[in-house]
Amino acid sequence: MTFLGTGTSQGVPVIACDCPVCSSLDYRDKRLRSSIHLEIGEKSLVVDTGPDFRQQMLREKVKTLDAIIFTHEHKDHTAGMDDIRSYNFLQKKDMPVYATHSVIQQLKREFAYVFEEVKYPGVPTVKIHEIGSDPFSVEGIRVIPIQVMHYRLPVLGFRFGDFTYITDAKYIEERELEKVKGSKILVLNALQLNHHISHFTLEEAIELVERIRPEMAYFTHISHKLGTHAEVEARLPSNIRLGYDGLKIII
Repeated sequence: MTFLGTGTSQGVPVIACDCPVCSSLDYRDKRLRSSIHLEIGEKSLVVDTGPDFRQQMLREKVKTLDAIIFTHEHKDHTAGMDDIRSYNFLQKKDMPVYATHSVIQQLKREFAYVFEEVKYPGVPTVKIHEIGSDPFSVEGIRVIPIQVMHYRLPVLGFRFGDFTYITDAKYIEERELEKVKGSKILVLNALQLNHHISHFTLEEAIELVERIRPEMAYFTHISHKLGTHAEVEARLPSNIRLGYDGLKIII
């Protein structure tokens, strides 16, 4: 698994910001929007295509892509879908896209040209698979959806075997947490230090990790308000690390 991005559009500073994170020379503090790339067997999957999708895929030299899975419909998780067209061209097939009904409807509004009956030459082509709360299969890989709440918006996290990925969460019901327990690796959002209406704070994320007890947890969807990578990691328990763009984890 590779972190394509660990950042967020929440609380984006002005261009001239001189805060410790924005002025840091540590490459781990340079965060694009949150997304992951999974290599499972010979299959290549991406969860979310944010505005930085093209840059992320070029950086990681991802030459093939078998499917995209979306967590929810916010632009910082969907805006880059147009750039799948390169994979359409190279692989000569429609891109399988797995998403809930509400996400599909948003994609149809944002990328109406993709869904026209008569398409302009060269636009992205997709094959839509609607998902819900039941486990589903992507290219033969079993995926377990985990519903979390992002303020009032339902968002899906996903479990792939011993690995669980959850982003944009503020609350998770106990029955959904049961689906996560037993994961060896957990990726969870931790936006900032102070209270936020729709994201876990650092303290809340740590408390949840202590309840789930994975072998290792990584935090993502990090805003500049959390602090620099080095200073935050120094305060974390030994089984929790901050994710950073380009970090690779073998599961």
